[in-house]
Amino acid sequence: MCQQSFGMSQRRACQLVGQHRSTQRYEPKSGHGDEALRERLREFSRSRPRWGYRRAWAVLREEGWVVNRKRIQRIWREEGLRVPEKRRKRQRLGVSTVPADRLRAEHPDQVWALDFQFDVTADGRILKLLNIVDEHTREVLEIVVDRHIDADRTVATLDRIVASRGAGPEFIRCDNGPELTANALRDWCRFTGASSSYIEPGSPWENPYVESFGSRLRDELLACEQFDTLIEAQVVIGDWKEDYNHQRPHSSLGWKPPAVYAASLSRDPTPRLS
Repeated sequence: MCQQSFGMSQRRACQLVGQHRSTQRYEPKSGHGDEALRERLREFSRSRPRWGYRRAWAVLREEGWVVNRKRIQRIWREEGLRVPEKRRKRQRLGVSTVPADRLRAEHPDQVWALDFQFDVTADGRILKLLNIVDEHTREVLEIVVDRHIDADRTVATLDRIVASRGAGPEFIRCDNGPELTANALRDWCRFTGASSSYIEPGSPWENPYVESFGSRLRDELLACEQFDTLIEAQVVIGDWKEDYNHQRPHSSLGWKPPAVYAASLSRDPTPRLS
């Protein structure tokens, strides 16, 4: 600035502002392999527009890149690949057999969390989603997508999951929606031996794992895709579920996808809590 505005020499300008001339003359150089790495990160950002640099770093490590997280963060910012900002009390209480704030999943199939989400198709008709998550492994056990899901459909879905896995939950954690406090679900818990843990009305933070999953589903898919038909929504969301379970690194699982983490655990039967 001094050189351009006042016609000073570089030496005189550096003396005036107290900056060493070697600093002024320094030209940043890209590290070895930066171009290939930058191209891979740009490709990654195009295919995963809602993922940040931490998950990019985890995926690149799995691909064999020897690079630390800070370098990925620096290049991510230089390339302008930051994730865009996100787009934006029931009075009926279910009867809990264990307080929500005292229940913590310590092994697979101990706690299954249930929650509903809503979206719309292009014609404005409602889509209702039932999300079921294993709290310990973070696996998405099922995402039911339909126009209407009642208590009987919820119970039928739970039965199907139990049949496919060969094991049911020790506890189910859910809110106080009418589908989840209906007699059908209470009877299912009684017949299968599962205990219930209902959160307090208007307190979604007491059901954090499925709520967190729902926010990822909203952010990475529902807020980005427009579904023309119910069938399209079922197929696309089903594909995303498989990708989430088998490909998406999860920070709380040591950057492993939920299915990979679950496969690494012992499947020895654990005594059920009384």
